[in-house]
Amino acid sequence: MKALAINGSPRNGGNTEILLTKVLAPLEAAGWETELVQVGGRAIRGCMACKKCFETKDMECIIKNDILNETVKKMSKADAIILGSPTYFADVTAEMKALIDRSGYVSIANGGLFKGKVGSSVSAVRRAGALRAFDTMNHFLHLTQMVMPGSTYWNLGIGREIGEVDNDEEGLRNMNHLGKMINWLGTSLKDNMDKFPK
Repeated sequence: MKALAINGSPRNGGNTEILLTKVLAPLEAAGWETELVQVGGRAIRGCMACKKCFETKDMECIIKNDILNETVKKMSKADAIILGSPTYFADVTAEMKALIDRSGYVSIANGGLFKGKVGSSVSAVRRAGALRAFDTMNHFLHLTQMVMPGSTYWNLGIGREIGEVDNDEEGLRNMNHLGKMINWLGTSLKDNMDKFPK
């Protein structure tokens, strides 16, 4: 099985990436193939609402000169997708929002590319606003018919400077538990995908 983590933070090695790697660790231990994709800080434009993806139905966005289509291909092949974003003005980064808007449209236009996959999200936060960022990502997971596992608390970690999230013991425990929950749910779903509601 494969888990894809998508980092919406422009900071390589930052707190969001640390949280995502903590989620991936139990999956790797359980034998999953894992990959972390960096979206934050890279060129990815917002949705133009052109609806060309509903005409072409080729599992791609009509905008070809950024990382979206490459990322959508990886998302469509994954059994689990974990979105991660730092909290910017009480929401996700612009890059994460662009990914959500465009990949969501492509998924829906092609009959639900992500339905039945395990979907989860995590957010790094300095102090407040993480729940709105968390909700933004979860709304995408819900609308694209992914199945979301719970964990021991909201999936967030507290830290501002790079590495500070490593001091949030509760947040790290939650990330580890979330990885275990994704493993449990993903394994359970894999044997029952033929029964997924149409």
